[in-house]
Amino acid sequence: MTDPRPPHPSDRAPSLLAQPERIQAGALLLIAGAIVLFLLVQARFVLISLVTAVVIFALLSDAISLIARARIGPLRIPAWLASAAAVLAVAAALLTVTSVVLSQINSVLVTTLAYADRAPSAVAALFSWFGEEVQGAVYNSVRTVEVGAWLRTIAGQASGLMQGTVLVILFVGFLFAERIWFSTKLTNLIGDPVQAHRVERISASIVRRINRYLLVKTFVSVVTGAMIYIASKAFGLELALALGVLGCILNYIPNLGSIVATGLVTLVGYVQLGDPGATAALFIVVSVIQFFNGSVLDTMLMGRTLRLSSFGIIIFLAFWGAVWGIPGMFLSVPIMVALMIICSEVPSLRPIAVLLSREGLPQPEVLEVEAAARDRQQAAAARESGALGAEGPATVPAGE
Repeated sequence: MTDPRPPHPSDRAPSLLAQPERIQAGALLLIAGAIVLFLLVQARFVLISLVTAVVIFALLSDAISLIARARIGPLRIPAWLASAAAVLAVAAALLTVTSVVLSQINSVLVTTLAYADRAPSAVAALFSWFGEEVQGAVYNSVRTVEVGAWLRTIAGQASGLMQGTVLVILFVGFLFAERIWFSTKLTNLIGDPVQAHRVERISASIVRRINRYLLVKTFVSVVTGAMIYIASKAFGLELALALGVLGCILNYIPNLGSIVATGLVTLVGYVQLGDPGATAALFIVVSVIQFFNGSVLDTMLMGRTLRLSSFGIIIFLAFWGAVWGIPGMFLSVPIMVALMIICSEVPSLRPIAVLLSREGLPQPEVLEVEAAARDRQQAAAARESGALGAEGPATVPAGE
């Protein structure tokens, strides 16, 4: 039988008392989030350099370990020598790439100033089929754009690129100097060797996936930039090399980068050529290049390594672009990969990993290791059974 008496007010006391605590916890969470966002924005120059250095360090760490284990006759390459060579190679590569990018940006700025007077007429001509009034309105609107101020802003941001490169080189050098103590520090920090080993496995999974993403993306970006350069050169564009370099760099930005590169090449082609037919042909050629490299070549090489949600990539791209600008767009996918793997290993955070993954089935590192071990065992068993089948059953001579 049910008790017909109404509940006593003291029975509802715990829930009434818990509600202010929930409100207080939510308010503290919002305050903490606002503080973190404020620090991300205010310290973005240092943080962008640090994250870039960590990505480069992770990309080269396995290669340094492999070189340190290699032998030249009876001699083994010392770890410090391999690390020093890696730091020098990274410094030379970063300084070279930065110099090339700055030179191409300078070429684009100079050429843009030369074509600035022709740009309003060229853009307004695109709207000529709407009528003379619309064409005149577009012409007057484009003329009000202060190209000089915009170019000065870009030049100011480009000048900070060399400073960021030097800071990244310093961070990479100190990371390589401390790499031999990472395992010891991690064990002492956590206090449990088993948990420390688990954290190392998670870190190795993050490094492996980010390395695969960067290697594939670099190859596809170089191919895309070379093809854009060839197409621009074939159409006689003066900025063919600069457009190829920018196309290679913009290809690192997921989804949005290829659209911006295609629009930039088309706009430069129309301003310089002034022929709608040639500009349309250039647009079609560059669009086919972007579609093939982004949808066919990239997907074929990347495979199922990342398994990231396309919508999640757009969200991360928009968030980190708003917080860190263009560098945040480049770093959005590596940050998303790291966050998805970490959340897949923590049961309470696994719903976040499910939302960030493409199929909603992110595999923790332990499951991946077990799956890889099972695949190796099955492959070995298949080879053994194939060898036995090739030998055939043992036959007994008829005389016996």
